[in-house]
Amino acid sequence: MVGDGHRTAGTPLRAAQDEAGVPPGVWEGRGLAAVGLTAGDVVSERQAELLLGEGRHPDADRIERELLAQGESPARARRATVLGRPIEHNRSPKTEKAKERTPWLAMDLVFRAPSTAHIVWALGGDETRLVLELCQDIARDKTLAWLEESVAQIRWGSGGKHRKPIRDGLIVAVFRHYESRAAESKPLLHDHAVVSIRARRPDGTWGNLSADSMLAHIVAADTLYTLLFMEEVSARLGWAWEPREVTPGRRPVMEIAGIDQRLIGWQSTRRQQIEDALSVLTDKYQERQGHPPGEKAGYALACQAADQTRPPKRTELLSLTKLRERWRNSAIRAFGACTVYRLAERARAAAAAVWARVRPVVDVILAAVDTVAVVYVMRGAFARHHLLAEARRHLAYALRGRPHQPGLDERIVQAAVDDHTRSVGRGRKMTADLRALYPGDTEDQAVLRPLTRSRTAAPYERARLAAGALAARVRAARRAERLGSRPRPYAVAVPAASRSHPRPFRTGRKDGRLLEPETGVDVDAVEQTRQTLEAAAAKVAATIQDSKRAREAAHSLRPQPVPAAVPPPHTQQPGTQHTPGRTTGGVT
Repeated sequence: MVGDGHRTAGTPLRAAQDEAGVPPGVWEGRGLAAVGLTAGDVVSERQAELLLGEGRHPDADRIERELLAQGESPARARRATVLGRPIEHNRSPKTEKAKERTPWLAMDLVFRAPSTAHIVWALGGDETRLVLELCQDIARDKTLAWLEESVAQIRWGSGGKHRKPIRDGLIVAVFRHYESRAAESKPLLHDHAVVSIRARRPDGTWGNLSADSMLAHIVAADTLYTLLFMEEVSARLGWAWEPREVTPGRRPVMEIAGIDQRLIGWQSTRRQQIEDALSVLTDKYQERQGHPPGEKAGYALACQAADQTRPPKRTELLSLTKLRERWRNSAIRAFGACTVYRLAERARAAAAAVWARVRPVVDVILAAVDTVAVVYVMRGAFARHHLLAEARRHLAYALRGRPHQPGLDERIVQAAVDDHTRSVGRGRKMTADLRALYPGDTEDQAVLRPLTRSRTAAPYERARLAAGALAARVRAARRAERLGSRPRPYAVAVPAASRSHPRPFRTGRKDGRLLEPETGVDVDAVEQTRQTLEAAAAKVAATIQDSKRAREAAHSLRPQPVPAAVPPPHTQQPGTQHTPGRTTGGVT
């Protein structure tokens, strides 16, 4: 509650926060009304102690006094302020041995922006800093709202076998921090969203959240937050994003285009400490197991490296103004004033190049193939939330900060589940449908099977190779279909709002889905192109007829009657109706 500093005994919480330069915590979430709180209210020390430390109503002192005044016994008055099961139950002699543990009353979700956003926030002007903090607020609140609406469940019964969506929403205390735990203070804009485990069941009683469903969707929530943060920054500052490979063979991360990469190393001293320790642990693992660590083992090794290199918290208290001045001076000494003061200018210039190179188009069919291929190679068996996280990564890479249509990530996942997966086991696990991904009449099976089994390359590198091979097959199937159906040469893509259901690229399965953002097609230019093509086709037909008559006259052949004028083969016939944008999938 006071950042990474220490509060002197007897110092009021608000005074300690002012000295540390961190803002006071605020309450968030739709579940606040059930306990008499309002979003944006400051988190007091007593409220946090009661709700997050004892599992009681944040205004339990007042409620208990009123009940005692009405003649209730102290035990009953206290029990009336407890939300759900009292924490004393876990320490009762009647409790089972497995439940004799410290009660879990909250979970800490950390919302951290990409590294380049920390750099610009720390070294840029005050206006840029405020905009980035606003983007952080919006992305964080939207992610918490998604967790409330789509993920959070309340459990009850033996082993939590009964589960339903929560009645009101989550109760969250948000605390903002400004720096990392590196030995030398470095900028790190991040929020700690402390989610209370207590929530209301549909019948109005209080119970505990289903922690496993919340934790299972952490990666999907992380990718949603990153995607939303990128969109807010691009919309408000006009900057674009590009992928950066942190570790060879691993997933790239999205960073603001145009930011000097040397500043990332200056800011990420803590990351460098972890990577140095991780390389040693990885070498020992490979020597012991005989192969590089996979995704799960790599994550466990990274956690171990972070624990080994974790420094003690800083005891010196500095305000944000002093911290920003220190960071700016440090960056200027290391890289020069020109690098520091031209961050925004270079980001705008780089964004123009990115927008000119990358089209704001999302092909749902190709996105579904890419998502399934990556998740299948990385995990083998997977759940829906794994597909959802990868679909959001795909959107971040494809759009580079442009806004995506609401529900587009779910459409990609649904297309992947319908067309490219099959169920395995008794649970909700699924895996790739190899009969759909490896058709018998192509050579993809021989190409892709070694990629999914070989351990010579990193898992993500093999996943990208497999996804590329499958995407090439989809494009080849589309080209063959277009050649067979002889589409109109002037057919153009139109916004998805006026597009009918496109034809799938593969028969015998459910219809494919195609979506593209507004492409800014010039209707007048398209019509002019159509007329030009029609005129050219008519001219070619007339030239052919003239040549034929000239050959007949030269060979003294009897002239044949001129047939009635036939429209060019690619023009619209009278009485027929052309559906704008009717394509076989994909955008060219």
